Amino acid sequence: MSQRIRSNKARRGRGFTYLWILVLAVSIFLLIYFEQTSLLYILATLGVTILLVVVALADLGGSELSSETMQRSDAHAPGAKSRT
Repeated sequence: MSQRIRSNKARRGRGFTYLWILVLAVSIFLLIYFEQTSLLYILATLGVTILLVVVALADLGGSELSSETMQRSDAHAPGAKSRT
């Protein structure tokens, strides 16, 4: 039953994503059609800035730390071959 609930949430989320894509595409088309390129330029600059902030705040170093920890734990597992 829990799998059914998870799959319904995924479908609902996918539909919401398609709705966002459609709304953004129509709004960009309308901005180009009505020659509001200055507003489109500002929105594009803000979008890129937000994307860069999200990437800058992402914990990319944490993933390297967890992979090193996994490798160490695998090396100490019973039956593991030593590298030396």
